[in-house]
Amino acid sequence: MQQFISLINTTRPRQWVKNIFLFAALIFDRKLFEIEYVISTIYGFILFTLISGAIYITNDLFDYENDKIHPIKRHRPIASGNLNKRSATIVSILLPLITLPCAFLLSQWFGVILLVYWIQNIFYSIKLKHVVIVDVLMISLGFVFRVAAGATLVDVEQAPIGSPWIYMCVGFGALLVVLGKRRSEIVTLNNKAGTHRTVLDNYTKPFIDLLIYSVSTCTIISYSLYTFSATYHQPRNDSMMLTIPFVVYGVFRYLYLVNVKNAGGTPEVLVFTDRPLLCSITIWLITATILRYNYW
Repeated sequence: MQQFISLINTTRPRQWVKNIFLFAALIFDRKLFEIEYVISTIYGFILFTLISGAIYITNDLFDYENDKIHPIKRHRPIASGNLNKRSATIVSILLPLITLPCAFLLSQWFGVILLVYWIQNIFYSIKLKHVVIVDVLMISLGFVFRVAAGATLVDVEQAPIGSPWIYMCVGFGALLVVLGKRRSEIVTLNNKAGTHRTVLDNYTKPFIDLLIYSVSTCTIISYSLYTFSATYHQPRNDSMMLTIPFVVYGVFRYLYLVNVKNAGGTPEVLVFTDRPLLCSITIWLITATILRYNYW
């Protein structure tokens, strides 16, 4: 039982929240109340969670030695010795063998995206995580894959989910979060940062800050352009622009938490523990959904 619990913990349940990006198409393509698409998206969420779990296990197997010297990651099941490496290896192989065929049965294009996502992350774990700049780009690309995967499950036929700006916005937003996490690692580990993650030797705090400022600007601009092109009703209605202030506040709040509070190390926890940030996200989601479905 202890091994099973450790195995579940290795799949990082706190990270499962990332897969809610699959529901973006369901909500914004006005399919939220069509049971067929709701069920397909839920299945997709489960499959994406399973393949992500396999990826996390694989990543921890590769990072075993480095995680042991990290003040927080040394408590992970594999690094701490609570999970047998052989068992972890078997599960990391079995999960894709089960999940990928199921993904192709659900939707051909969903299966293709899930396969590409899995292969990309295998290469990330082996090599790309050690390549400066490429490492953070690969992680942010995973969020774009999630949105695209969700779109294949609801037969998207119209804007805005088909708009390239939504993918740009998601990509930049994810990149901002990843850079905030890298900054936290550098600050927390100080001179030992490169020992834990070799690519951190190629980053400096001023360089990370420069990237964060640039990506923050790109996130706000791309979201603004997305709302300008998000025409949901006829005649043309630009009401989605009303949601821009919530996004601006969310970005600024995150920058405050990263730069002032040095709280960017666990963004999946930060979203739920920082009330102002959680409120801004919740209000944005409610407002955007109301505008999308025109409930008034």
